[in-house]
Amino acid sequence: MSRRRLRLALLAVVSLSALVVLQGATTAPRTGTAADVPEAPPREGITVATESARYGTIMAWYPNGSRLYYEDEHTKYFDVDPVKNTSATVEYTATDTIHTRGPTCWDPPCARNLVERTNLSTGETTVIRARYDDTETAAEWHDHARLSESEIVIADMVADQVLLVNTTTGLTEWRWDAQNAYPLTSGGGYPGDWTHLNDVEVLDDGRIMVSLRNQDQVVFLDRETGVQSNWTLGSDDNHSRLHEQHNPDFIPAENGGPAVVVADSENSRLLEYQRRNGSWHRTWTWTDGRMQWPRDADRLPNGHTLVTDTHGDRVLELARNGSVVWSIPLAHPYDAERLGTGEGSTDGPSAVRANLTSRTGGQRTGDPTAKSDRDTVVAVAKLLRQVVPSRWLNALYYVAPVWVGIRETAAVLVGLAALSLWGLAELRWRPLPVGVRLPVYRRSSDDGADDGNAAGDDSREPAAEGQRADGDSRSDD
Repeated sequence: MSRRRLRLALLAVVSLSALVVLQGATTAPRTGTAADVPEAPPREGITVATESARYGTIMAWYPNGSRLYYEDEHTKYFDVDPVKNTSATVEYTATDTIHTRGPTCWDPPCARNLVERTNLSTGETTVIRARYDDTETAAEWHDHARLSESEIVIADMVADQVLLVNTTTGLTEWRWDAQNAYPLTSGGGYPGDWTHLNDVEVLDDGRIMVSLRNQDQVVFLDRETGVQSNWTLGSDDNHSRLHEQHNPDFIPAENGGPAVVVADSENSRLLEYQRRNGSWHRTWTWTDGRMQWPRDADRLPNGHTLVTDTHGDRVLELARNGSVVWSIPLAHPYDAERLGTGEGSTDGPSAVRANLTSRTGGQRTGDPTAKSDRDTVVAVAKLLRQVVPSRWLNALYYVAPVWVGIRETAAVLVGLAALSLWGLAELRWRPLPVGVRLPVYRRSSDDGADDGNAAGDDSREPAAEGQRADGDSRSDD
């Protein structure tokens, strides 16, 4: 290839990369204000979504897609659930980060964790439970579950505990401590983000299902005997099964279970496991070229799956055949619920009963907001996932500007590689304008004449190539 053509080719690659980054920066979803919230495609039932980190919001859309509710009073919003026997009331967990020293925070930053109930139609909000914590890192309540009208179960990430709290008396009636079942050498570093206990669910038989993210496990607790080890799904560092999962939902036997549908976050996929003959078997997998760090998947009664794709910047709904039938772009979604369909996946069928089709990323999904899997940048993004640990990528996306995603990261890397190659080629084609001279050299007889007395070996003619100055013609090798 000629120099001109290579320059043009590299210029085209750099320009394309810049256009991808520019497009991402100008079209990325932003939900920092109510006016920024996009309308949703029409869908049966009210859809609710929360966001954490980049923006702290809770939003809801009418079935026709227009916005019903928006709130950004708290720093972060996490799991949201419908309230039984209501049409538009939800409960959710949230966190306020405290950066100013004061009576509630002696050494900032601190956190205030709370459970709230909100009527989305009227905006009336009631604080159900709140607590101040003296740290902010891994200090949130990511989830709670309603046991009765006066009792809730809280996923207490700060203390690595599950708490059963009476909201009338304020008393903690039952507590499970992860230290009673797991060594401190498991999961993350103690006393920092050890278990990252991020989800609880009360089952119909009274057991409590818990997600220990950093142990890569979904565990089942009996309130009398503790962990039912023969029911545990996953194992520490067995990332082929689960890798730092979020929001597992239990599907009971009457709906085709026992089964668990879970967002396998660091593997960037959705999974379902069916329990057969006393063990868990994978029965459904879904991902596409855009999915990055999903954190929620709810099975709806019609067999569809409502999904939160956090670093894919979208909430989407999957049909039984795996195609995307509904999607809305959001900046950093955490959880989503479709009101009127039950909490999580409790009213939805298992993948086996619904005969769901798995997707592994190579097929078109029909999502109009996703790019083709044959797109060059998406192909590079897939390669990036394979060579860079997913935790590094997701940590980058977590702190990066809202418009930075897998495509933009891949585009930047491709552009930098092209610029580096271009620079090296130009150096090769254009030698340095200054010469290079060895610091030690043999002086000729003419040089010696200037001294008026050329002595010793300095007055001799230079040795012929391949011959030593002392007359030895042997090779230097």
